[in-house]
Amino acid sequence: MNKKESKYQNYFLVREMLEVKAVLAAMAPLQIFDFVKHIKHKRVLLTGEGSSRIFPAKKVIYDARHHDYKESIITEGASQSAEYDLDDHTVFIASNSGRTKESVKLLETLKKRNHKNIMAIVAHKDSVLMNGADYTYLLRSGHENAVAATKTVIEQALFYDILFRKSNLKDLPDLNETGVLIDQVLKQKIPETIVNQLVASDMIYFSGRNNGVSEELALKANEIVGKKSDYLEGTYAVHGIEEVMSKNEVIILIDPFPEQEAKIQKTLVETIGVIVIAISTRKTSFPTLQIPDLGEFNPYLQLAMGWNLLIETALELKMDLDHPKRARKVGNEYEQPV
Repeated sequence: MNKKESKYQNYFLVREMLEVKAVLAAMAPLQIFDFVKHIKHKRVLLTGEGSSRIFPAKKVIYDARHHDYKESIITEGASQSAEYDLDDHTVFIASNSGRTKESVKLLETLKKRNHKNIMAIVAHKDSVLMNGADYTYLLRSGHENAVAATKTVIEQALFYDILFRKSNLKDLPDLNETGVLIDQVLKQKIPETIVNQLVASDMIYFSGRNNGVSEELALKANEIVGKKSDYLEGTYAVHGIEEVMSKNEVIILIDPFPEQEAKIQKTLVETIGVIVIAISTRKTSFPTLQIPDLGEFNPYLQLAMGWNLLIETALELKMDLDHPKRARKVGNEYEQPV
């Protein structure tokens, strides 16, 4: 995708994706470092709804387990979180609007319990969450006009990434390099054959590690392409669901496990006729959309490549990228009591 061709120019969604490079360049790690002192508990909850939780929370949880962070980090939706005893948790609530109903209700519940370690990550000043939390990080990415969240998802994830890496003395992401490579991946040409396969499909699955990438892209497929989609965690694609798969379906494998490729090829491609496409830094045994290798920060590039693929598919389908038929920017908005 690019901002020069007319087919891309009229959409906020494309422009906001392509703003990610500038958003990363504007981030201030020193400001994020200051939040380390506010993590009062070893137990941490990262909550929010939809895109504000899926990739930002699960990416850092994957890293926490990989690096054995000193914090025990969990994630859950805000409504279910309200059912837990969180007295010994530092709670982060992410909401671009700052007025997502479930998140505001959780804040109110915790305040009634006299919880004093709540942090909000929002994109709008003077919102309910910003005014009610003990501490707030205001996203540099600002307001999004498109329904599907994009640039804010990346910044939320990087906020957590930088925060907990600093807390655990791990290598920090190079924001400029990451932004440049995300921009490069977003502008990479997608083969027409792959786009046409997604256009003709009845169902699009995204499969990969439980680090938020595949799950977030499954949500984005619903919002952007308007097709049914699902997330198949790990190697779930060959552990039962193949019984109901058909040849008019597509699976996008995110950084597939090399030792699983032969099984997927035999079970899904040869036996059923499912179309399998990979997003990876290496060539796989499937048609592969290759991305640069950014090491443990590859999930940001994987997500960007998924966005790129979905944009090209949606444009081929003549979709309105900014206005899904039913999805809303604030899925369940909090209304102030009269």
